[in-house]
Amino acid sequence: MAARSQGQAARFLQTTGQHASIESDAFTEGSYVLSIGGLEQSHVNLSHPEEIFYEYLRRIGHLVDLAAPPGVPVKALHLGAGALTLARYIQATRPGSQQYAVELERELLDFVLGQLPLPEGTDLRTITGDAQEALGELDPGLMFDVVILDIFSGPEAPAHIASAEFYREVRARLGPRGVLVVNVGDEPGLTLVRSQVAAMRQAMADVAAFAEAGMFQGRYPGNIILAGTQVPWPEEWSAELAARGPHPAKVLAGVDLDPLAG
Repeated sequence: MAARSQGQAARFLQTTGQHASIESDAFTEGSYVLSIGGLEQSHVNLSHPEEIFYEYLRRIGHLVDLAAPPGVPVKALHLGAGALTLARYIQATRPGSQQYAVELERELLDFVLGQLPLPEGTDLRTITGDAQEALGELDPGLMFDVVILDIFSGPEAPAHIASAEFYREVRARLGPRGVLVVNVGDEPGLTLVRSQVAAMRQAMADVAAFAEAGMFQGRYPGNIILAGTQVPWPEEWSAELAARGPHPAKVLAGVDLDPLAG
């Protein structure tokens, strides 16, 4: 499926006062890059949505792979939409999945969907608004196999979302074996990561962290993926995730995660 325009398109975002742009990836045919405020935010391969370019999103994709048997449709909730890279991945790898995406910026959702159409057959409902408010407005009986939170960036985060209370609200929306996946972009020292490990441990049955191995030393900025489960963390998942990469990959769970527990 082709994007509606070649080259670059742009849109002003009212909420943040920044400009979003989508331009062709000069190095990968059929791929596009979403930038916000001049910074690359998402990468989409329309020709092969099952291929994910950014390393942290690939790690999230691997967690989604483990959330249910291969190819089985899931119910997924995306808190933070971006270019809907992961929604496209889920549709490509699990056709028939029912998905919801919440995004604070109405203009961003319209822009992305207008420029980068979703794969045919995608069952995606988009919701504009705050993540916590949108969560409360969903049908009370709607439960998810996976919830992906991709909002945090840097040492500061919305207090009402970066909390054990919010994670308890999310857990109430997860099925018996549902998985909460949180992308935490942080600075050296990992202050936000530590606070979120502690908060998720108060809300979820178990928590693990998945990242490039050097990130756990806290010496440079980057992304660490946190995964909260409704059951004890499956030990076999640690080996599977480490093997899938991107390499070098490391998973911390149980007592190994304690140093990051805030």
